[in-house]
Amino acid sequence: MTLWKRGNRWWAIFFVDGVRRQISTGTSSRRQAELIEQKLKQEANLRRHQITPIDPNMTFEALAAYFIATAGATAYHLGRLQNLLPFFGNKQLNRINRASVQEYRAYRHGKSRVGDATLNRDVAVIKHILYWAVDQGYLQTNPLARIPLVRERRKRRPVMSIEEEMLVLAAAPPHLTPIIIFALYTGMRRGEILKQLWEDIDFPRRLLFVSQSKTPEGEAREIPLTNRIFDILSEIRANAGPVFTFNDKPIRAIKTAWKSTLRRAGISHYRFHDLRHTFATRLMEIGVQQEIRKALMGHSSGESVHSTYVHVELPAKRDAIRKLEAWVKTQTEITLQKEVQRLEEPEVTTKSDWDL
Repeated sequence: MTLWKRGNRWWAIFFVDGVRRQISTGTSSRRQAELIEQKLKQEANLRRHQITPIDPNMTFEALAAYFIATAGATAYHLGRLQNLLPFFGNKQLNRINRASVQEYRAYRHGKSRVGDATLNRDVAVIKHILYWAVDQGYLQTNPLARIPLVRERRKRRPVMSIEEEMLVLAAAPPHLTPIIIFALYTGMRRGEILKQLWEDIDFPRRLLFVSQSKTPEGEAREIPLTNRIFDILSEIRANAGPVFTFNDKPIRAIKTAWKSTLRRAGISHYRFHDLRHTFATRLMEIGVQQEIRKALMGHSSGESVHSTYVHVELPAKRDAIRKLEAWVKTQTEITLQKEVQRLEEPEVTTKSDWDL
């Protein structure tokens, strides 16, 4: 078995019954890659002889290595594992239980201010990995199967006003401006926008099909284009590849540019994800039905993450986007008129001003 690096990830190459296999270890750390490589080698040999590698003393770190190497761990899983591994890494799987999860919560609260919602996401990921371990035969049952999540307090989600939108767009760098407009007028997630491909945009029908989504059901959903987005895409149109690039390279992250834009605009803090919430809120305010909003945004038809996505006819979606475009146009005109009136109002001079 051999390790080699492609980009910032280590890959393992090995042969099983004369067939060459190559698997990404999902890590940029040589040390972690070597550990994953060893586990892959052991697993390949056991699977070759149709033996399921069950080890009652397996640690969570070892299980996570298997999961990363073979289960297609996403960036979301890897991000959560950065918090989970320092605490659970050396624990044997048979010692992970409700009590250890409570200890983990206390451990995280003791290190920094972290909300219950964040810790619930961590617990959900470790539960997911343990369920995967049951499916693979590493565990007989999931010890966290029935563990309840902490009740989360509902937080107010900020909605960007038209005035704030204008300030943000005026302060944004050229490569970020169309991405912001995309978020506000399609409701797409940041990851969906940055992974959008030209091949999935139908210009004659003024229609966009989401190339890659956070969930499989959200992919290929159709979103009608506003005139503003259509004009932007027409100016930078290409035949294939990522829609949003910088110096001919795909844009991977916008966190720094987004924070700098907010600072220059002089407005309160917004997460980029709040633009997606702004899109949903605007649709709600103009009377678009919930089913249509969910279909445009790729939301499930029910509260369960396993529920199927709603099917809404394309004309209903186009009508919703037209209403949104008309509402934004009206609100923009009102905002501009208020600004003109403010500038035209004569300054009130007080007596103290004359004295100065």
